[in-house]
Amino acid sequence: MELRGLGAEEIVELLKSGEAKREDLMASGICPTCFDREHDFVVFGDNEDKIIYEDEYFEVYLISNPRAHGHINIGTKKHFKDMMELDDETCKRAFLLAKKVMIIIREVYGAKSVYLCTMCDGEMNHFHVQLIPRYAEEKIGSSNFVKPRFDYVEDKEKVMELRRRLDYKE
Repeated sequence: MELRGLGAEEIVELLKSGEAKREDLMASGICPTCFDREHDFVVFGDNEDKIIYEDEYFEVYLISNPRAHGHINIGTKKHFKDMMELDDETCKRAFLLAKKVMIIIREVYGAKSVYLCTMCDGEMNHFHVQLIPRYAEEKIGSSNFVKPRFDYVEDKEKVMELRRRLDYKE
């Protein structure tokens, strides 16, 4: 569905009714991540219960349809289409934060390793880094990037521990 030329309120109504989807935003040149933040989480839903860290640059949260327990996303608050658009300071901050979160994921979830992936591709995307844990019983390699997704199951103790270690104040 083409959304260009429509007002934000019209788009919100189309999303709420199910007549428009995330893909329609992207095809119309609208960043779904930015639109979601600006319009009360109408695209992806409220993920406040999954946020483990937030600052002026980034939002870090558990994925609602993870590929592994502890699958985490680090997204920029400012819009960048992909890593090539990041200024050097934001890039440095993103990857230092990713390293810190990877170590914490490994410790809290007992993962053998944590893979880092950024695949911002397509006409309209929003830079993000995915951190995907790999457990001892899983094969090593890129197949971990395409493991089947499943519904997020909240583990309050782990969420609280992640937040504590990242010094996140709600």
